[in-house]
Amino acid sequence: MKDYLIDFQNMNWESVSPGVRYKAFIRGNQRIRLVEFSEEFIEKDWCIKGHVGYVLEGGISIDFNGTPINFKAGDGLFIPKGEASRHRGKVAKGEKALIILFEEV
Repeated sequence: MKDYLIDFQNMNWESVSPGVRYKAFIRGNQRIRLVEFSEEFIEKDWCIKGHVGYVLEGGISIDFNGTPINFKAGDGLFIPKGEASRHRGKVAKGEKALIILFEEV
């Protein structure tokens, strides 16, 4: 039964850049990440990766080619990959966002 449980509580956080850290579980070509964004998170370039997820806590504003959309706790997100859906995320000062993301690897 242990193979069915993803024990995020006992995983270590990994940090890839200031303002973002995550815990990841990978099986086959599927990855599930628990990602925390804070106000220090700055995307210099537009992201063209696809994302499917759910905002667990807090909120994040995602700019789609100049049009921002605010995602808050309880919102799902589905961003197709590609230039047409290019985006950048930003978290308000003093805030954090905790998001679960489902990805192919």
